[in-house]
Amino acid sequence: MLGKRRSTSLEVTLSATCAALYAMGSYLTAYTSSPWGSGQFRPAVVIPAVFSTLFGPWIGGVGAAVGTLIADSAKHGFPYIPSLVAAVPGNFIGWYLFGLLMKKKFSWERFIKNSQITLFIANVITAFAYVYYRTFVEGIFPAFREVWVYVSLGFVAWWYVTMLPFVLLVGPPLIRAVASAFPGLAAEKIRSSPLKNEISRKAFSSAMMRPGLFMLLIGIIIAFTDPQRILDLRIAQSEEVLRGMKIMFLSSGIVLLILGIVVLMARKLAKTDK
Repeated sequence: MLGKRRSTSLEVTLSATCAALYAMGSYLTAYTSSPWGSGQFRPAVVIPAVFSTLFGPWIGGVGAAVGTLIADSAKHGFPYIPSLVAAVPGNFIGWYLFGLLMKKKFSWERFIKNSQITLFIANVITAFAYVYYRTFVEGIFPAFREVWVYVSLGFVAWWYVTMLPFVLLVGPPLIRAVASAFPGLAAEKIRSSPLKNEISRKAFSSAMMRPGLFMLLIGIIIAFTDPQRILDLRIAQSEEVLRGMKIMFLSSGIVLLILGIVVLMARKLAKTDK
């Protein structure tokens, strides 16, 4: 629908659909949290990625912001202020930016690059605002007062590595499927761009392997550092949290590396077959 302006009612409908799907998808994994006891596992982040790509920045941004507030509030049983302070602006800015970047020039290569940029920016905004609010305004995390920046970076890493594979692996085929099912709502470039020929396996692989190596390195450092030293720094509240951090960084790093290697191996096998 490039060059054609959608009606206001259609814009509202698409935004509401994005919000509803994102809220439902997020709620399904809402009780799987990070090692710090907060910060949800959220593969549903692929939904605003799809809507931002197909329908533009406002629909993806508004849908993500409203959807995350609904999911967080449903989990806690009341309007959840920390979500309004942190997750809402983080989701809106991130997926608005993503939609804006994809709207300027579409390609699957740009989808890979913009996904990495968006997830990093959105998670930095959300993590820092969330930890600061819970620590200094609500006083829920008093142990983090001196190390809240490092804890925020931990949340950024947690969300980034658990979201990126879903956006990159599920996003493109889902976008193509929706574009094919509703051709009147998607740009011609999206409908006609073949995934197999346009997505560089090398770029896809490196997008997985770079953060994978970084996560694995952090996990190894934690594993070989005196636990009491880390606890003294108050980056972890307890030995249980510290074990969770170690498992999170090691497992996420290994998984991302394996995914990257599998993609590279598939590329080599494809060349060999030719």
